Amino acid sequence: MPRAATDSDAFNAVAEPRRRDILHYLANQERAVGEIVANLGMEQPSVSKHLKVLRQVGLVRVRRHGRHMFYRTNAEAIRPMHDWTKFFERYWQRQLISVKERAEAKMDVWGRVQKPE
Repeated sequence: MPRAATDSDAFNAVAEPRRRDILHYLANQERAVGEIVANLGMEQPSVSKHLKVLRQVGLVRVRRHGRHMFYRTNAEAIRPMHDWTKFFERYWQRQLISVKERAEAKMDVWGRVQKPE
């Protein structure tokens, strides 16, 4: 099955770690490209390329003020990814609780693992 283009699918877009870093950095407030470059230690062309992809899939919004471009996350576009991952979070929580219960069942009253007979 062919993979979706990076610039048309949000999941493929965030598969790139540097794009996730940018989204994380933009999570709390709008930032100018220069701020992103300075604070994430990336080259300006690379930041611009990643922002273009994030903008194309709708994960960031852009606002122009004079010569400067300001980016911010688009929470509505991130929501479907959050909802999708919540399912797996609940699954793993159930699995970890089950492992914990089995481990506790093998402990004696002093917290030592019981030896098999």
